[in-house]
Amino acid sequence: MFFTLAWRNTWRNKRRSLITVLSITFAVLLACVMRSLQIGSYERMIDNSVRFYTGYIQIHKNGYWDDKVIDNSFKYDTSLQRTVTTMHGVKLDVPRLESFALTSFRSQTKGAMVMGVDPQRENKLTNVKEKIVRGRFLQEDDEGILLGEGLAGYLKVQIGDTVTLLSQGFHGANAAGLFAVRGIIRFALPQQNNQLIYMSLPRAQWFYAAPELITSIALLIDKPAHTTRIVSLLKSKTDSNQIEIMGWRDLVPELVQSIELDNLSGKVMLWVLYLVIGFGMFGTFLMMAAERQYEFGVMLAVGMRRIRLQAVVFLEISLMTVLGVLLGITVSLPILTYFYYNPIRYDEEAAKAIESFGVEAIYPFSLDPVIFTNQAYAIFIMAIVLSAYPIWTIYKMKVVESMRP
Repeated sequence: MFFTLAWRNTWRNKRRSLITVLSITFAVLLACVMRSLQIGSYERMIDNSVRFYTGYIQIHKNGYWDDKVIDNSFKYDTSLQRTVTTMHGVKLDVPRLESFALTSFRSQTKGAMVMGVDPQRENKLTNVKEKIVRGRFLQEDDEGILLGEGLAGYLKVQIGDTVTLLSQGFHGANAAGLFAVRGIIRFALPQQNNQLIYMSLPRAQWFYAAPELITSIALLIDKPAHTTRIVSLLKSKTDSNQIEIMGWRDLVPELVQSIELDNLSGKVMLWVLYLVIGFGMFGTFLMMAAERQYEFGVMLAVGMRRIRLQAVVFLEISLMTVLGVLLGITVSLPILTYFYYNPIRYDEEAAKAIESFGVEAIYPFSLDPVIFTNQAYAIFIMAIVLSAYPIWTIYKMKVVESMRP
């Protein structure tokens, strides 16, 4: 009965009800678009950052993150490999052996960071193959190396030239070798471009006298949101005294701080939007309470209890809110789905500048369900709070005065 009364009362004044429903619809639509663009940008920032180097999760020997020397390497044995690769959510494990070496060609000498990698796995994480500007990519057991374009330019080497690498291997062993240049890589970051050398993992283990040893394992997972769960599970299945497991939040804290700061500003703008829409909704509820004074007075005069009248009014407001929220989500979902699969692209000049840093020049959108549920909760709670005014008006109403012409 109450629902029937509320539904009929809602559509007795169609203009007022439509204004309320459409204002809520517009608020939900605009809020969903704003949050989708913002969360999509964060997801892309995280993905770009971890794919440059660290991975979503990194496994290394306890103490390596604070003192990155080759002596802090460990053995990637069958047991640990099985634990990592069978973990739900882990898509790819990328073992690496990293250290520094003095690189020399003829009269030119420069320090460089050497990364021994599994070429195919590394390419799936960092897309390093796409960054080659001259030469070819490494094979699995290749004895050659890839050089950053800046480093190759400083040494004045070409494809096929042989460079000398000198360093200190595992536990102080001498590390020296001659390596043919297979390819030149162009990185977006100057530090990588001017210092990085890639070689196959077996060749790096031979060079540093560290057979079967690695310094870290970078993991690619299905979703960034699953990082904490996977890290916790891996920690529970490994020896924390020997192995340290870090998620991307610990690996790139500067990115986390940047996202949190931007997210805070986005939430402020969202609450400003809610405030504006809230005043519009309150004006509608205020008008509804003022226009229906006589109606409320008559219903109370014929014996309807105040609590029941308040319940009917509350149902009317709830119905309009639910309709507005559902309509807003219904309208926003196909729009966001389209832009999720067809993101907006920057203009040509801006795109060139952005792509030079290895980042795709697009405005990415997200379809995270939280985008829709959060807006629905926020609008509905706001409507419930604002409904206190007409309910309070009925509570304080004097029947005789409300029925005067």
